[in-house]
Amino acid sequence: MAHTILGPKVSKAAEVVAGTLMNVSAGESVLITADTGTDMAAVDAIQDAAYRRGGKVAVLRLAPAMPFQGTLGDPYIPEFVTAAACASDVWIDMCFPYIAGSKAFDTALHQGRTRYLLAGDMGCEELVRIMAMVDLDEMYGLGDAFADFIATQAGKEGRITCPNGTDMKFVVAPTEGLAMTKGHKAGGYFTPGTVIIIPELESVRGQFVTKFFFHEYYTQSEAPLTMTLDGKVKDVIGGGPENKVMRRSLERAGNGDFGYVVHLTCGIHPAARQTGHCFIEDQRVVGSNAIGLGLPPWQEGGGENHPDCVINTQTITIDGKTIVKDGVIVGPDSLAKMSAKLKPIFG
Repeated sequence: MAHTILGPKVSKAAEVVAGTLMNVSAGESVLITADTGTDMAAVDAIQDAAYRRGGKVAVLRLAPAMPFQGTLGDPYIPEFVTAAACASDVWIDMCFPYIAGSKAFDTALHQGRTRYLLAGDMGCEELVRIMAMVDLDEMYGLGDAFADFIATQAGKEGRITCPNGTDMKFVVAPTEGLAMTKGHKAGGYFTPGTVIIIPELESVRGQFVTKFFFHEYYTQSEAPLTMTLDGKVKDVIGGGPENKVMRRSLERAGNGDFGYVVHLTCGIHPAARQTGHCFIEDQRVVGSNAIGLGLPPWQEGGGENHPDCVINTQTITIDGKTIVKDGVIVGPDSLAKMSAKLKPIFG
């Protein structure tokens, strides 16, 4: 029904993915991976858009969806997925949990050919809001300026607070990971709309409080969950029945321990909505934060094998200066002006 109602908007969003974002060209091999939980109307729209651009398109659908992401998903990925990924010029991954960080992903990207997009659990509605309801160039401009600013803050103390009781301090570390840009060369790319902040692992202190979790699935709980932090995650309090799922997910990602806070983010997408149904969209809502937990990529078992929690309406200070206040970018002045200018497109 959503696809029928949205109609042309889904087509427009798919054109943005295939063209503006991933630059599909005539004759290129385009792979779309999906699973039994994927909105296939969204897959069809992207498939058709890639075909209209002259791509040679194939869709692989995993059945059932993988229970975990990263290398934890390796036992559930058919061997031929690796072969297909290695032979692709463009790979749009709509699986959730996603294939990024798996052996298939690493093998394909090490070939130096494939442009991979982590599209995750976006369906038609999310696709329209994320891809068709913003000027991507303006949003990338804001994202680049925000990321450049964060890069200058390495070594300084940051603090994140939220009205729900979140209060954590950390030291800003250099940022690296999948690219927050358009896919014009081989490599891995995120869906646009968020900025990454990496903390020094042992520096994180305090707590955060959330109701939104991506552990073995993405869900929202009635009861808030609190994680206490002292270098590593020390305890998991509350969260109702999701507490036990989060604990075993942390232990799985941390090789028997609860692990670290491995990344923080800040959502900057003016049209994103927090629905509790889509992890990719929820973390892109203005002022939201996807907190990654587990081990860093350079430690055994680290990388994409981690659960995430989403918090919102965050205030971020770095070196005593307020950068984001109650979810709104307020400084430096140039960032605040760019953010205020970025509006949803409704036409």
